[in-house]
Amino acid sequence: MKLSADLDGFRLYLQEQKLSDSSITSYVGSLRLFGTMYASLTASTAKKYRAYLIANYKPSTVNQRICGFNHYVDYAGKPKYKLPSVRLQRASYLDAVISNKDYLALKRRLKKKGPELWFFVVWFLGATGARVSELLKIKVEHLSVGYMDLYSKGGKMRRVYIPDTLCREASAWCLRRGISSGYLFTNRQGNPLTARGVNSQLKHYARLYKIDPKTVYPHSFRHRFAINFLQRFNDIALLADLLGHDNVETTRIYLTRSTSEQQKMIDKMVTW
Repeated sequence: MKLSADLDGFRLYLQEQKLSDSSITSYVGSLRLFGTMYASLTASTAKKYRAYLIANYKPSTVNQRICGFNHYVDYAGKPKYKLPSVRLQRASYLDAVISNKDYLALKRRLKKKGPELWFFVVWFLGATGARVSELLKIKVEHLSVGYMDLYSKGGKMRRVYIPDTLCREASAWCLRRGISSGYLFTNRQGNPLTARGVNSQLKHYARLYKIDPKTVYPHSFRHRFAINFLQRFNDIALLADLLGHDNVETTRIYLTRSTSEQQKMIDKMVTW
């Protein structure tokens, strides 16, 4: 089965599956890589492709490319060529996550020195557990009800709650900006921020305020929300619902401790 000139058709297929732009780009890239290495899709070339990925990429990237490849074989009507993913070894700790102390310090400094936009970006990420793609969908209208409903392609609904204090302060911020509707997080031209732009600016403020940039990125605040939630209200099933995890096992990572926390516990407890 020839792969040449099939990229456009595969891209259209992925768009019809209502996948995100980033997923579509990644999956098409996987097929493009396969096409540069092999002239046709066969059981043999599929196995060789998996072996090549394992030898040259980290496991998470391998699985991402395999996922893209498997979408392609579904599109091509050749499900027998599907590849198994590689097993990821779950780390027993969370290191690259912003500490609560640094999270509060970053909020405090942004509120004092501005700009207010980034103070609220950080607060919304840390207080809602939203992914950055979800954050950018929040509108002024959601502040009046205190939540935003999100729907998956399968029709499953997830509700992102916005704490009352945050709603009130964000509403006052909108009044100061003269905004009564539309997306909450926009640039000077009134266009929604991008995920890449958010990540870049967060790194900028981390460096400006002497916070380790490796711990300051959008998803880090989602981790911080989860850890803080479990410390105050130890209900992992509820947290899984709030984060939109289909499997509670995915949520269990937040029960673990960072290496520095583990070291402090050992130093304190082990006296024999």
